[in-house]
Amino acid sequence: MNAIPCPPLRRRAFLAQAAALGALPLAGARAAAPWPSRAIKWVVPYLAGTGPDTTARIVAEAAAKALGQPVVIDNRGGAGGNLGARQVAKAPPDGYTWIYSGSPMAASMRMYKSPGYDVFKDFRHVMGLTSADTVIIVQADSDIHTLDQLLSRMRAQPGKVDYASGGTGTPSHLGVEMLLNVAKVQALHVPYKGASEIVNAVLGRQVSFGAPISTVAYANIQAGRLRALATTGPRRNPKLPNVPTLAEAGVPGVELTSWGGVSVPSGTPDAIVARIHAALETALKQPQVIAALEEQGGQVLPQDSEAFTRAFSKEMAFTEAMMSKARLEPM
Repeated sequence: MNAIPCPPLRRRAFLAQAAALGALPLAGARAAAPWPSRAIKWVVPYLAGTGPDTTARIVAEAAAKALGQPVVIDNRGGAGGNLGARQVAKAPPDGYTWIYSGSPMAASMRMYKSPGYDVFKDFRHVMGLTSADTVIIVQADSDIHTLDQLLSRMRAQPGKVDYASGGTGTPSHLGVEMLLNVAKVQALHVPYKGASEIVNAVLGRQVSFGAPISTVAYANIQAGRLRALATTGPRRNPKLPNVPTLAEAGVPGVELTSWGGVSVPSGTPDAIVARIHAALETALKQPQVIAALEEQGGQVLPQDSEAFTRAFSKEMAFTEAMMSKARLEPM
């Protein structure tokens, strides 16, 4: 699949166009008022309570103040995020519909033969916001206390130990499959509809373990309802300093982070994209926003349009490599 990334705006052009847009009405037939003149819908293609949902709600409140209009979250979960992405891809390119985009959307370009959209042709990638690792969790009263014990259980019971993921192709699925491949063990995949459902499945003892985004599992880990065995980032999570990374736990070569930001339909005017970028940038500089995002266990990681667009290409290549190692074929 050879996709051509849409040309991102340079930072100086962004700022100039954002300033101009704030002072002048948009040109064209519908240029009766400056943008934005009404509420903005931010589609989060995952269930309420997931990491992307929590992030979007924190950022939306601050961005709304910067734009002078409400930014309303619209949860459209399903198909690993593909349902929401398809809807936004077909939305009018007028700046009033955003999508929380990121690594799962990029992964879908390789996980699915026909995801129903193209991350480059159908979207303009405005800005990256945050990054988070995933965490291997079991129920707090499980007799499994370490990753090595979990792997030993899988070796003793090949294919019988089950795990929950947020859906086929999501970081929680690819990450575990990569772990299983490297550790040379087997487990039964049970797909759910999002990271919050992974947590609920483990809490309810429906599965043996899961690997949700750390931002979703963090509160239950801190409350002692879940036990964290390992994190999947390149270094320890600052919010979980006593939890080893996979490499430290004896499984090197498996690193996985989930990142996200804002994209809009392709064809959205440069001036509007610049204004959205400026509002998001303002939001991510506010101490209360940073604190709220980091309290969830994530990391604030602003990326401009150019860097955010490149991240999709890198994630697609990474997904293809993981699928190859895990012997997964596009669905």
